[in-house]
Amino acid sequence: MNATLDYSKRFINANFRLKVYGHTNEGHKINSLMGVSGLLRLIDAALFNKFIERALRDGMDKQVCKLRRGLVVTLYAK
Repeated sequence: MNATLDYSKRFINANFRLKVYGHTNEGHKINSLMGVSGLLRLIDAALFNKFIERALRDGMDKQVCKLRRGLVVTLYAK
C-alpha cells in the first residue's frame, strides 16, 4: 500500500510538532521530536493522515495517538 499524504509537509511542520515515544521496528528505544519523513519511516502514510485529521478536528493543544505495537505519537499544536 503506497498512500500519499493528504497535507503538505510544509503545512504539517508549520502547525504541529511531532514527538514519538516507544520502540522502533528494529527494537531501538526512541523518545524524540521527529519530522514528517522520519515519522513516515515508522508508520504508514494512511495512518499518519488519520492522526493529522484527528488533531485538526479536535483542535486541542496536544493529541496523543497510541498504536498497539507500543509506539506513542504525540502531535503538539504550535
